[in-house]
Amino acid sequence: MLEFELKVDTLLAQLAALLNGRGWKMATAESCTGGWVAKCCTDLAGSSTWFERGFVTYSNEAKQQMLGVSHDALETHGAVSEVVACQMAEGAQKNAGVEVAVSTTGIAGPDGGTPEKPVGLVHFGWCVAGEPVSCGAVVFEGERNAVRQQTVLHALQGIVSRLEALT
Repeated sequence: MLEFELKVDTLLAQLAALLNGRGWKMATAESCTGGWVAKCCTDLAGSSTWFERGFVTYSNEAKQQMLGVSHDALETHGAVSEVVACQMAEGAQKNAGVEVAVSTTGIAGPDGGTPEKPVGLVHFGWCVAGEPVSCGAVVFEGERNAVRQQTVLHALQGIVSRLEALT
């Protein structure tokens, strides 16, 4: 756990500097991480200057109600899909009125995987003001907690790298 916490602390210091430098705020839209990305962000003292809110949308209904994810996307592609991850990030950015948003939706396990969508599959969405939404997927190894930790790190790394690319 210590290695995870050190990596998170490093990423959050970078993230805070990048967001504060622009006067921007961010939001999270999380499913498989259950709010862990937001929790890590708010663990950092002073995060209220750059962190607006987190949406924990574990159910399909919550994704639709809180983020505006379309019923058709959920029915056609499933909650664990690139389309839904993109819509989650866009919905968080819009509904929170922020410049930056990240989303996570996946299968942390130990159950729920299929050959097409194995345990460890996580889809991400990143919205940064003025840029088109970007999405990606990773299949992480390990048990449930390991998958969730890797998801948190990847989500934060994705925000930092996208913000650094703007400078």
